[in-house]
Amino acid sequence: MQFGIFTVGDVTADPTTGRTPTEAERIKAMVAIAEKAEEVGLDVFATGEHHNPPFVPSSPTTMLGYIAARTERIVLSTSTTLITTNDPVKIAEDFAMLQHLADGRVDLMLGRGNTGPVYPWFGKDIREGIPLAIENYALLHKLWREDVVNWQGRFRTPLQGFTSTPRPLDDVPPFVWHGSIRSPEIAEQAAYYGDGFFANNIFWPKEHFIQLIDLYRRRYEHYGHGSADQAIVGLGGQVFMRKNSQDAVREFRPYFDNAPVYGHGPSLEEFTEQTPLTVGSPQEVIDKTLTFRESFGDYQRQLFLMDHAGLPLKTVLEQLDLLGEEVVPVLRREMDAMRPAHVPEAPTHASLRANRLVRTSTDS
Repeated sequence: MQFGIFTVGDVTADPTTGRTPTEAERIKAMVAIAEKAEEVGLDVFATGEHHNPPFVPSSPTTMLGYIAARTERIVLSTSTTLITTNDPVKIAEDFAMLQHLADGRVDLMLGRGNTGPVYPWFGKDIREGIPLAIENYALLHKLWREDVVNWQGRFRTPLQGFTSTPRPLDDVPPFVWHGSIRSPEIAEQAAYYGDGFFANNIFWPKEHFIQLIDLYRRRYEHYGHGSADQAIVGLGGQVFMRKNSQDAVREFRPYFDNAPVYGHGPSLEEFTEQTPLTVGSPQEVIDKTLTFRESFGDYQRQLFLMDHAGLPLKTVLEQLDLLGEEVVPVLRREMDAMRPAHVPEAPTHASLRANRLVRTSTDS
C-alpha cells in the first residue's frame, strides 16, 4: 500500500493573517513539502498541473525533476497531467526524461482538468474533451512501446517514422493512473489498458465514486488483466490534525471557510460528513481512512491533500510529522493485514521491470 500527498499548488491568502505568499514562496514551499514527505516515510509526492491563477504548477516535470535531485526514495508523480491540452509527444518525452533523472521513481496521473478556459488557451475545444483524452492517450501509449511510430488521428498532425526520445528507462514506460471525478469513459479507458484508476473522491459523496470504481473493476476483468479485485485503484483524501480534535476544528475552520474551491459552500461539518475530509485527531484520521476499504475494496494508493487553502508552510510540515509518525504506520499495518494475497501492490518501476524480464525470458 502506498501513502502520499498531492498538491494543487494554490496561492491563497492566509485568512488568519491576510498575507498571501509570493509565487516564488509557494513554489519553494512545495519543494520543502516534498522533501518532508520523504523524510517522514511517505511513498509518493504528486503535483497538479494548472495554467491559471491562483495556481502555480504549470510545469510539473520541471518541479519534479528538481525534487528528484533533492530526494532519494519517494515516487514522484502528478495529480493531473492534462492529456487533453498537452501534446502526447511532449508528455512521452518529458516523463521519459524524468524517469532517467529520477532512476525510475516516476509515474503520472492523466486527467482532463477542471478549468474550462484551458482548452482554447491551447487551441482545443472543450466539447472534444473525452475524444481528446482517448485519442491522445492511445498515441502516448504507443509512443512509449514502439521505437518507430506511424500514426494518424483527428487532433494533431500525423507522425511518420517518429521515435520519441529518450526511450523509457529500461524499456519500461512510467505507470499511468487515469484520474476522474465524474466520467465513466475514463474508467473504461483505464480498464482497457490495464492501467490504474484514481478516483479523486475529495469533493463528492462516496456513492458516486463507488459506481465509477465498480465499473472500472468489472471492465478491468472483462479485458483480461486479472480479477476485478486485482484492479489498481487510488483514492484521494484531505486531513487536518491536531492532538485534540477540538483544536483541529477551531484552527482549520477559517481555512475551510475561505478555500478557493469549496469555501463559502457547505459547512465544515457537512463537508466532513459527506466527503473524505477529516478534521480532528490522528486517531480520527485513521478510523475514517480505514472505512474507505469498506466502500471501495482493497486499493493500492492513498494520497492526502494537506497544503491548500492558505495554510502556512510551518503548519503543513507539522501535519506531515503527524501523518508520518502517527497515522501512516497504523494504516499501513492495518491495510496490509487485511489485503488478500492475490491483490497486488501498486506498480513501481522495479516491479514493472521485473515483470518485463520474466515475460521476456518466458517468450524466449
